[in-house]
Amino acid sequence: MILSCGEALIDMLPRVTTGDEPAFAPYPGGAVFNTAIALGRLGAPSAFLSGLSTDLFGRMLTDALEASRVDTALAIRSDRPTTLAFVTLTNGQASYAFYDENTAGRMIAEADLPTLPETVEALFFGGISLVVDPCGATYEALMTRAHAAGKVTMIDPNIRPGFIKDEARYRARIERMLAMADIVKLSDEDLFWLVGRHSLASGAEEILGKGPKCVFITEGAAGAHAFTRGRSVFVPARRVEVVDTVGAGDTFNAGALAALHEAGVLRRAALGDLSEEVLTAALTRATWAAAVTVSRAGANPPWAEELG
Repeated sequence: MILSCGEALIDMLPRVTTGDEPAFAPYPGGAVFNTAIALGRLGAPSAFLSGLSTDLFGRMLTDALEASRVDTALAIRSDRPTTLAFVTLTNGQASYAFYDENTAGRMIAEADLPTLPETVEALFFGGISLVVDPCGATYEALMTRAHAAGKVTMIDPNIRPGFIKDEARYRARIERMLAMADIVKLSDEDLFWLVGRHSLASGAEEILGKGPKCVFITEGAAGAHAFTRGRSVFVPARRVEVVDTVGAGDTFNAGALAALHEAGVLRRAALGDLSEEVLTAALTRATWAAAVTVSRAGANPPWAEELG
């Protein structure tokens, strides 16, 4: 089982009513939520750990997870409200107003964490849930436990500089989590934010030097790279008509994890010596899945049968 650990929220997207009045429509979302959904749709054994509310929006999130074959048994339930993100568009550019104080996702504490079953083979972390506390500290504590227990861990910080209020504190947390991670995924912009404007290869080498065994770096429409201490592989992106890029990186994460699971290498010993064939297969699945997602509106990852 692959356990995605992080935020789930409701995106309130701008719409117009039949009476021509401005309105907002609720859609389930969140970067880590999207990865869990994509894993389930791609046929991987997917589970989700987050703070989920018992309110109307929390039930919407739970229903969406279960409809995509995601196990929600490890979720931490409470009657606190669900995080809402109101989206406004200006000349096609989205801006967000987050309502996250005292929410079910924000307020989870280390004492709330469940005991992980033996069936969990890997844990995925990332997104804005690592920026704020107490949930950020809780996910770091969970990763620490998983690392000590020998579980495979992956992180995609999915860095949003405008959301970070205490950069020094956030950078320190990400540094600690990178050191524990077996797999790291970064966009090229994430990489530059973390280590400066190096080449992708030298930047990836710096990340590998912190402890991870494999680093995936995406370059948008160009494609994606995989770096280990002994190999580097590049796979170009599939050409599609882009509707929007919402959820593309989240789906990439799921595609890579699903491929590594199918190859039977989600074990620390195996990740230390991934073959070029396995790395290429992981990048191919990830870029193909992401291409399907960007070809349609919103975070709507593909099902396995759509990839053939």
